[in-house]
Formats: sequence, structure tokens, C-alpha cells
Amino acid sequence: MKRAGILNRHLSGALALLGHTDRVTVCDAGLPIPEGPVVVDLSFRSGVPSFAEVLEGLLDEPVVEGATAARETPAATPKRPHCRRGGSRTGCSSRHRTRS
Repeated sequence: MKRAGILNRHLSGALALLGHTDRVTVCDAGLPIPEGPVVVDLSFRSGVPSFAEVLEGLLDEPVVEGATAARETPAATPKRPHCRRGGSRTGCSSRHRTRS
């Protein structure tokens, strides 16, 4: 039994199956999802867990080779004074390597 990291067995299992060039989408409940992709629904109630909480937890698990974000993401994501990994996702001035 896991005591740390991602405890949701469906999400943890899906992340364990990822390989090079596989993609993960983190979205709110409004994104239309076609048939086919593996979907792990983490919803509890509106805004719980928050997008930022899910993203932060995900970035602690797999090796991230690149990222793409919607233009609206920086305005909608709360700023944090410090982060362990740096990068604009938390308001930290450190830079992450990402591909365009």
C-alpha cells in the first residue's frame, strides 16, 4: 500500500504505463473527451481538487519531457511564492525545460 505520492490507484496505474512521447491532459470538467483515451476522473465537487493541486501532484511523479498550456492557464492558476521545482506554473522565477 502506498503512503505517499499519488494515492489514487487508477491515476497511479495510468502514469505507470506511460512511455516516451505519451501525453497526459489535465483539464476541468468542461473539456469534451472523445471515446478512446484512458480517463481518470478525480472530481469530488466543483474546484476540488483544484487544477493547480492536480498539476503539482502530477509533476512530482513521471519525468516530464515537455508541456503545452492554454493561453488562459497563467491567468487562471494561482501564484505561489515558492515551489520545489521552479517554473511559471507556481509563480517561481526558475525555468523548466520544455519543448514548444
